[in-house]
Amino acid sequence: MTERKPPGVSFESFVDKQIREAEQRGDFRRLPGFGKPLADDTAPYDELWWIKGKLHREGVAVLPPALALRKEAEDAVEEIARAGTEARVRHILTTVNAKIEAALRRPPPGPPLNVTPFDVEATVARWRAERAGGGTGSAPPR
Repeated sequence: MTERKPPGVSFESFVDKQIREAEQRGDFRRLPGFGKPLADDTAPYDELWWIKGKLHREGVAVLPPALALRKEAEDAVEEIARAGTEARVRHILTTVNAKIEAALRRPPPGPPLNVTPFDVEATVARWRAERAGGGTGSAPPR
């Protein structure tokens, strides 16, 4: 809207004309959110709405340390199933076990950890068995 309102034309008529011309040019079709429903306006106002939106768009998830470690242990189980070598399995288990043991020595704030270190030898033996015979795909023992 770079034009100035001409004298003698009501403000509403001037704005309506600008909107109509922009629609005809297709200016609104290029806007982000075009064709999407409006956000729910019944929710209470949140002063940090833009920060939460930014975190969501960036894919950032902030979990308490105990929950983040639980998630990491679950991810380790999935990564072990995809591992190609025994050395890789041992590396994954050693890394996650070090973090679990550190958290058990000094419990992090938040919910209880409820995670114990992996039994490396039992997990490696199960990994070998799954590689040799097709495997059952169940979680490794702890």
